[in-house]
Amino acid sequence: MSLPLLNPDRWINDYADALYSYTLPRVNDAALAEDLVQETFLSAWKARNSFKGEASEKSWLFTICKNKIIDHYRKKARDITQSLPEPSTPDGLFDESEHWLPESQPGQWDMQQQPTDSKEFYAILEKCRKKLQEMQQAVFSMKYLEDLDAAEICKVLNITSSNYWVLIHRAKLQLRGCLEKNWIHAK
Repeated sequence: MSLPLLNPDRWINDYADALYSYTLPRVNDAALAEDLVQETFLSAWKARNSFKGEASEKSWLFTICKNKIIDHYRKKARDITQSLPEPSTPDGLFDESEHWLPESQPGQWDMQQQPTDSKEFYAILEKCRKKLQEMQQAVFSMKYLEDLDAAEICKVLNITSSNYWVLIHRAKLQLRGCLEKNWIHAK
């Protein structure tokens, strides 16, 4: 049986832009995104003989990239988590599923168009996300961009579920406040 055919000579032309576009919003740093894409190609090159062809070349590269992003957050978390205080209890704005409690929900936003249809909205959202603390960004990205569940995030970042809850809670509050201040005026 022959090994599946990879084309490493075409990786940069075929996948560099897509991998960069995938990585940048997850790390909020252009230079870091470039480095992670380069590390992805280097790891793929080193592992090229173990490629079994169970997934497409593109999927394989994206999986490597996703793991590089998670490894980045795992490494950063080791340094940062030492200083995180152990929280007492969340302050009652979200339920166990991380959704707003009815009495804590943001007010109706007065919008002419859907914010998700606006490039300006996404630009402001990115600016607001960049204002989050590094661990808040990591947790938020892993939860909402990588679609990891809380247990996986806690394991990757080596944090307790209480610390996870506080980080995601504070990230949501900060993003809400920033969007309300810079984009949408609550009714």
